[in-house]
Amino acid sequence: MLLLPTDVYISAGVAVVALTVLALFALPARRIIALFSVRSLPGWRVPRGLTTATSILSFALLAALVAIGIAGPNGPLENVLPLSFWTLGWIAIVSLSGIFGNLWDWMNPWTGLYRLIAPEWRQRQLPSFLGLWPALVLLLGFTAFLLADVAPNDPPRLAVIVAIYWCATMAGLLVFGPGWVTHIELGHAIMTTYAKLATWTSDTPAGIGAPGWQIVTTPEVRGAGVFALTLLAAGSFDGINETFWWLAQIGVNPLEFPGRSAVIGSTLAGLLGAVAALIIVFAFAVWAGLAMAAGNVGFALAFGRLALSVLPIALVYHMSHYMTSFLVNIQYTILAFDDPLDIGASLLGLRDFRVTTGFFNHLDWVRVIWLSQAGLVVLGHVWSVLLCHRIALDLFSDHRRAAIVTLPLSLFMIGYTFLGLWLLAAPKGA
Repeated sequence: MLLLPTDVYISAGVAVVALTVLALFALPARRIIALFSVRSLPGWRVPRGLTTATSILSFALLAALVAIGIAGPNGPLENVLPLSFWTLGWIAIVSLSGIFGNLWDWMNPWTGLYRLIAPEWRQRQLPSFLGLWPALVLLLGFTAFLLADVAPNDPPRLAVIVAIYWCATMAGLLVFGPGWVTHIELGHAIMTTYAKLATWTSDTPAGIGAPGWQIVTTPEVRGAGVFALTLLAAGSFDGINETFWWLAQIGVNPLEFPGRSAVIGSTLAGLLGAVAALIIVFAFAVWAGLAMAAGNVGFALAFGRLALSVLPIALVYHMSHYMTSFLVNIQYTILAFDDPLDIGASLLGLRDFRVTTGFFNHLDWVRVIWLSQAGLVVLGHVWSVLLCHRIALDLFSDHRRAAIVTLPLSLFMIGYTFLGLWLLAAPKGA
């Protein structure tokens, strides 16, 4: 429960985004185009043998983590599997993909083994029209597990789920080839989606530019817009789900939380409701903008393209929301790797290391953490406003029409700035 004057910071953050929207009407189109221009780089590919080796190493590490999850310490803060999966994987690697590109191509535990055992197999081909729709279903399932499962951190439970997912993905890869990873594998879908925000890429065409230039220059993948909106909605509900406000809506006393098993139904309903509500509101904003601009651009095309502009918001909220958890759990993760089998070993020489949460008890540190979170949220919304306008310039060559068509979306982003900052500042319960 923050004791800082968060209302002042929230108002300032919303004002910054609102001023950005107003500035778009004054800035010439060439400035926005120049902002997202790309500088070509010499094309080069990472040696396939290198990514094969790193993938095999990743598989070996995953197998060891699953084994430790089953046979190692029972506590989720002592076992390296849940700490690696949630702290390093879900928080750190996903966040870094939006900065450095698709790290999952190097780290996924399937493709290396697949290249060794089935290089010449003739697989069935998945139809390209699938896009990211199958991965979207998995994203909803994953988020439901994260938020509604009774014990997503339980080491043996998580180990079984990870093992089943690995086997299912490997089977799909053997039957359908790399298309299974492209259309269905969730890690690849999340990482490649956020990787569109990376400033550079070695893929063809290789280049470097402002975050989001790849969204402007590459064709839209079917379902990618809805996938981006679902990432944002799921992350937002993850924040809403912890607030006193939400607990009051479902009739739960935050000081007497009855346990996750008592709120499974309301959590699932809230998650699906949040995803549906965000998609509907965004679709209405796109429809209203098209009606105001009176152009001849189809709704489906505009919706699919403009929906990708929320990716900066989704990424920065992911980073901000989990920042405090990461600061604590990364310490537990280091300790767990120091003694992964809980046998009194000290592989990293950290026997005397103690986890601390003392920085939450000092106002200066809390202010630094809060301002870092709030700054990320505001920056992400400002960038989304600019990216949205740049995409609209491709849809409408007329700068005035582009500004008009994005006006409802800009109002949506101003409102979402308030929501994101409020979620960070709101008192939390369970």
